[in-house]
Amino acid sequence: MPRHDPLPTELPSDPLPLFAQWFETARTRQVQPNPDALVLATATVDGRPSARVVLLKRLVVDPGYVVFYTNYESRKGGELDANPRAAAVIHWDTLGRQVRLEGVVSVSPREESDAYFVSRPLDSRIGAWASLQSQPLDTRATLLARVAAESARLGADVPRPPHWGGYRLWPEAVELWCEGESRIHDRARWTRSVAPGSAGAFRVGPWHATRLYP
Repeated sequence: MPRHDPLPTELPSDPLPLFAQWFETARTRQVQPNPDALVLATATVDGRPSARVVLLKRLVVDPGYVVFYTNYESRKGGELDANPRAAAVIHWDTLGRQVRLEGVVSVSPREESDAYFVSRPLDSRIGAWASLQSQPLDTRATLLARVAAESARLGADVPRPPHWGGYRLWPEAVELWCEGESRIHDRARWTRSVAPGSAGAFRVGPWHATRLYP
């Protein structure tokens, strides 16, 4: 049986408030260990895809983007630098809900990344300096030695590394999915235009909604 209400009969003009409501429900009910786990897919300029799980740290309904953080020199960082587009999915199995995003990606403002970095535990901040993310590693002992060295060098006052920070995914398409009985699911897709604006932001157009066969 469905574990939730289906999508509204009349689809909302903007999918992001409903996404935000679902996200808040998943977090407050603690429906799974990481309700903010987001599968992020990127691709090289010649179309070779890769995917991994990141954490959805912020959802901004207006003007409409989500934020995640990572090492800019990682594999995903290199792919986003060369091809700044991504797709993502967040699935709450216990709630029977799923959200898919597709759109363009921009680097978050430095002030935003700085503010989030200082909120992280000390060991995580040190790890951001120690890890050469996605690069070959001969042994784990080498990594632990780097962590110890950076801990000794930095102490308790750990600034954000210049190679680490946030990204904003500006969706051009959003799909909301609700589990239905006998696999008769409820599914809808919203699309909009996203064009470069000023100061790293984007100009966004109105959403257009379409209900889809599951």
